[in-house]
Amino acid sequence: MANVDSIAVAPAEPDPTPRTGPASRPAGARAGLSRVRALVAVAPAVLTDGAVIAFALFTVLYHLAFLGDLRPSVTFRIWLLACVVLAVVAVLRARRRAPADSTPTDSAPAAQDEPVVARAAADRRLLIGVLVAAVVAAVSAGVAGTGTSLSWWIPAVAGLLAAVGGLLLVRQAWVSGPAPTPAAPAPTTVQSAYALVVSALVGISSFFMARNTPDDVYYVGKSVWIAERDLIPLNDFLFSENVLPSMGSQPPIPSIEVFDGAFANVVGIHASSALWYVLLPIMAVIAALALWRLTHRWAPRRPLLAFTVAIAYLYLVAGDDAALGTFHLLRLHEGKGMFVSAVIPLMWLYLTEWFDNRSRRSLLLIVALSITAIGLTNTAAIILPMLVGAAGFAMLLVGRWKAAIVAAVAALAYPIGSLVVSRLLLGGMTATGADDAFFDAAYTYKRTLLFGVVGVISGLALWCGALLARRRTPALLAAGAALALSVLFVPGVLELLSALSGISVVLWRVPWLLALPTLIGLLCTVRVPAPTPALRRAASGGIAVLLVASFALFATPMWSSKSWVEVHDRPTWKLPQQRQSIAFWIKGLDRPEGLLLAPKTIMRTTPIITSEVRVVLPRDFYLVEYDLSSQFAKDRLLLSDFADGTSSPTPAELTPVLDRLDVGTICVYNGNRYARDTAPQLGYREFATRPAPGAMTCFRRVG
Repeated sequence: MANVDSIAVAPAEPDPTPRTGPASRPAGARAGLSRVRALVAVAPAVLTDGAVIAFALFTVLYHLAFLGDLRPSVTFRIWLLACVVLAVVAVLRARRRAPADSTPTDSAPAAQDEPVVARAAADRRLLIGVLVAAVVAAVSAGVAGTGTSLSWWIPAVAGLLAAVGGLLLVRQAWVSGPAPTPAAPAPTTVQSAYALVVSALVGISSFFMARNTPDDVYYVGKSVWIAERDLIPLNDFLFSENVLPSMGSQPPIPSIEVFDGAFANVVGIHASSALWYVLLPIMAVIAALALWRLTHRWAPRRPLLAFTVAIAYLYLVAGDDAALGTFHLLRLHEGKGMFVSAVIPLMWLYLTEWFDNRSRRSLLLIVALSITAIGLTNTAAIILPMLVGAAGFAMLLVGRWKAAIVAAVAALAYPIGSLVVSRLLLGGMTATGADDAFFDAAYTYKRTLLFGVVGVISGLALWCGALLARRRTPALLAAGAALALSVLFVPGVLELLSALSGISVVLWRVPWLLALPTLIGLLCTVRVPAPTPALRRAASGGIAVLLVASFALFATPMWSSKSWVEVHDRPTWKLPQQRQSIAFWIKGLDRPEGLLLAPKTIMRTTPIITSEVRVVLPRDFYLVEYDLSSQFAKDRLLLSDFADGTSSPTPAELTPVLDRLDVGTICVYNGNRYARDTAPQLGYREFATRPAPGAMTCFRRVG
């Protein structure tokens, strides 16, 4: 009798005929599914890295365009062609290097990758001391902003002690333990898919929330000016036709407004629509994915839970003008919002990768991101040196001085170099008046990390983050960031920086160097002592619920009216709808030559609608750039108060001012009876009326 077992396991002879029938389809389907899974797994990295390289390329082309005096639309077309070429080259190289199956698999972190707080420390007294100091610093910092008489020296000293002790602990863990291989697991398909879905939802939500931001008259107004004229204003474009000296924000290093204006000009749509309906959702997706990538890299476990808490923090903790939530979805289009929401987490991510593998790719991404940063905001030249200095100092402590120096040069050469060169070649006005605003350490903490319960949570994330992050590079970088910020929070340090640098007005942004949302998320990854893995997971989930509940109960959400946000049931421009319709109505009138005088809110809205209607006062805050005691400023304030109905100057006072400024049109609300009665006495004739809501009457100059 034949041996059935031997027959069953005997290998079959190879069939030289290729099979194309149903039997071959499952294998092909599995291969296709495997490729799809691999693409989904790497999609967040491809999208964020691709966006960084693309925008860095545009920034470089924009800066080079000054040499050839190219129009923005020409620069944009060159950039578009270059992006296509780079994308084709990247795809071809990826195909040559792609392994047969690179789909990541779910795996638990190795024991050697545990954070410091979960490991057997050589000196437990130091660990306990760090935790005690961190709690004291967090609680006292949160309480100090509630109006109590608690001295800021208490959180400052406790925070400094916690930061120094935390740095010593993570350095000890680095020196005593072997380096994990690999340094961090690759994201799985499920993890990346979740991040992509959440990021897409964030992008969709950007359509429906509108925050009335006074700065938009400059940022969006510049994009509108460029789109309508296909020129880059090197001088003032708000108070004059590119004639008056530029404001303190010049020379025009940032390229984000130019990109928006050039894109709108080439595509043929309004710049505000291009920004808020096309670019803003894309930026929101990129910012969310940047947060995901850093959270995944730094979290020792449960990165999805940490990412969810971080996103919840951004949505639920807004309200205050300086809260990070207001700079995420609501103000990404301003450049500085994209800087703090996307560039900061990506810079920490790229530095982590560079110190882990020291690959040319990581270094290239650091360079590209630094160019992207200065293309978004001049603030990059202030915050990036602090961030890179914190990371470099931490790496110096473990002997990585060469890598630290290379990273510093890569991250700082272009931002600082471009700013210095542009100042030398193009000059720029010194905004002395705007620099009068200064916030000390206590108020800086209160404005950005907030106070009360949320302030305590922020403090715990700041001073405990290094103990919770993945071991070695992530923990060391988090410790370096905590030490840098703790030093800046010592009373007198910000004052000294202000005196030495003259940049008082932006020093409240120093907490931006910290990847705070990621560190907030890490709080729910702490390993809670429990007998089973299920109970440990449940405990982490409970911490996450408590964090989110605290944000919901003790903070102001992004969609609240207290955050100066209006929620709409359809995609809208980020403007009060009535002001927007009034500005469009005035644009459509048959107006005479000269400036438009209208209520301040309408004049602030008009440059966002069109550059063709020039107004008396785009924004009163910008008058500090031209000296508030000058006739230039006094004339505009007098007329704007008259149009607002807050003052009643006589015709004798108004007439010479109207002549000096060449005011051709006066539009006032019908409720401003004094202005309506006075306009005919000033030589203006009524020629247009608008019904309620927002009833308005317009007068034109006679003769």
